[in-house]
Amino acid sequence: MTTTETLADAVSPPEAGPPASPWPQTLVGVGVLLTGLGLGFGATGISSDAGYGGVGPNFLPWVVAIALTLCGGFIVWEARSGGFRAMDAPSGAEQAHWSAFVWVSAGLLLNAGLITHIGFILSCTLCYLLAVQGLRRAAGQPAAAQPKTWVADALTGFAISAPVFWAFTQFLAINLPGLTATGWF
Repeated sequence: MTTTETLADAVSPPEAGPPASPWPQTLVGVGVLLTGLGLGFGATGISSDAGYGGVGPNFLPWVVAIALTLCGGFIVWEARSGGFRAMDAPSGAEQAHWSAFVWVSAGLLLNAGLITHIGFILSCTLCYLLAVQGLRRAAGQPAAAQPKTWVADALTGFAISAPVFWAFTQFLAINLPGLTATGWF
């Protein structure tokens, strides 16, 4: 065996198994395509009266609808013409981590349900706390259940949500649900 043959063997890609079915990729493309078409249909009901700078309120929905429709069409074409080529092997766990999904979903749903009752800052802090707990548990971090981790996550969530709330309410004059009438909490 010569050096050239060894180098060629090292550079050549490993032999692939049977080609994967193009249907999952096609379904993703069809989903993106239908989402774009649905958004375009919804954009027809938005007023096109020109606002600031000659751009109406339906401009951005139309841009996103066109982009999604084009991307969906390209994904379907790519899937039907041989599938996605040169894809990396799938990464991550073999199965979904359902308890992490429950933690993150609980955070999102509680945020949506409690934001008008306990205010933006506290509901977003709770959302962050629960979502990070789910991600920590999915990663197998043993410290996830410790009280100091919960406190650190709650403080971090507060440190993120409070400046966002203040930036929107105090500097941009956008009303977000607050806990008090002062506009600072």
